[in-house]
Amino acid sequence: MCMFWFYRSWCLRHSRSWKDSTKWIHSSKEDVLIEGDITQEHLALATSVVEELQREVTHVFHLAAIYDLAVEERRAELVNVGGTSHVNQWVGQLEKLERYVYFSTAYVAGKREGLILETELEKQQSFKNHYERTKYEAEVLVEKVKRTVPTTIIRPGIVVGHSQTGETIKFDGPYFMMNFFDKLKFLPLIPYVGAGAAQGNFVPVDYIIQATVYLAHESKGVGQTYHLTDPRPYTMKEVYRFILEEQLGRKPRGMIPVSLVKRMLRYAPLRKWAGVEQESMDYFTCQAIYDSTQAQEDLKGSGIACPDFKQVLTPIVQYYLENKHDQTKQIHIH
Repeated sequence: MCMFWFYRSWCLRHSRSWKDSTKWIHSSKEDVLIEGDITQEHLALATSVVEELQREVTHVFHLAAIYDLAVEERRAELVNVGGTSHVNQWVGQLEKLERYVYFSTAYVAGKREGLILETELEKQQSFKNHYERTKYEAEVLVEKVKRTVPTTIIRPGIVVGHSQTGETIKFDGPYFMMNFFDKLKFLPLIPYVGAGAAQGNFVPVDYIIQATVYLAHESKGVGQTYHLTDPRPYTMKEVYRFILEEQLGRKPRGMIPVSLVKRMLRYAPLRKWAGVEQESMDYFTCQAIYDSTQAQEDLKGSGIACPDFKQVLTPIVQYYLENKHDQTKQIHIH
């Protein structure tokens, strides 16, 4: 999923193309779609379009990325790093730019554990997968842009569906658990996967949108990096139990090691059957705490707050059950 959004006169549309036919919508009297490509110089936009946008755009929201834990390295480099480099160059040419908002991820911290601060980035960390590494490298590039461009960096946790409707465009993150439970529901018992002591940092998409829009228009957001993460997360063991109880009305019994599940998921037929990416298992064991102190402070008075995960559980599970056979929402497991 690639997304890119900018306005005064222009706002976001999205494209499912990984190379991003980046789509834009004119927000005045008529809608006009313009296709571009962030992997190309000047976003592959016509000169006349580039000139008009340079004169008009005030806000840029850069969400275009390959978000796939199993993404292969070359593809992640091309879009996440190369694409961000091109967007960085482009925003530097905008005459009326008031804010450049870059969507990173809390997981640029990679394999670091313990308390992760919003002010931290380059800590010589290693990474669980190419997605994390290339998002880290892209954020390093955006940090340099902060010196000359009014920039805000957003680092979401793992995004789930809308807190009220459950609606989402794809089933990953905790939805891998739902796929897993759906396949194993014939068993007399379903065990826990590992000790589950790591935090499960899941945040609904409407919280991310509302918080980002607010922070993008507040002067205090310039130059800041925000963790839009759950300030009161549950452990993965708790999340696992909550979802199983909501989805199947059952409680987990027993436990199998994460390492065993990872070994099983090395086999493509098995992981395709289960609907679970092998790389997702790493998030059951990485004990990181994503501090969101600055985000919570700057959101004070806005009425915007991350809801408790248990409050959004029913709508997201119900939406999954109603749409689990929609292959456009399921992640293609390699």
